[in-house]
Amino acid sequence: MAKLLVTGMSGTGKSSALEVLASHGHRVVDADGDAWSHWVPDSAGEDDWIWREDVMARLLAEHRDGHLFVAGCATNQGKFYPQFDHVVLLSAPSDVLLDRVARRTNNPYGKSPDEQALILRYLREVEPLLRKTCTAEIDATAPLVDVVQQLEALAGRI
Repeated sequence: MAKLLVTGMSGTGKSSALEVLASHGHRVVDADGDAWSHWVPDSAGEDDWIWREDVMARLLAEHRDGHLFVAGCATNQGKFYPQFDHVVLLSAPSDVLLDRVARRTNNPYGKSPDEQALILRYLREVEPLLRKTCTAEIDATAPLVDVVQQLEALAGRI
């Protein structure tokens, strides 16, 4: 019974990986949804996307059966790292990310120039922080089936 956080920038394939993992019978949670996360003002008064800590804490404490894959990226996710068996960073180059968000039809984020600029900024500023704290990194330019196999292999090692 492993608990894995799958994190990374927009366009790395977190949601796509969750869909396949769910089809394999795993429990999956997309923490980027409103049920799991919300906007709050940060110390500078800017909007900050954070996990709903009570809801996430309950999920992680109560999960008992099978592997759990949680996907998302929020500024407070580090508080929960000790409760995960693995923190997995999906990574891909900027041109891949921007192409994917431009073509995807299941999520409107990343279509505007402002949102694309934010993705590039987060790639420069946030991804290195995630890389320092992850337990594994997966090249998200690999075929989705390979990414999912690597995630399942990590879960199986627990």
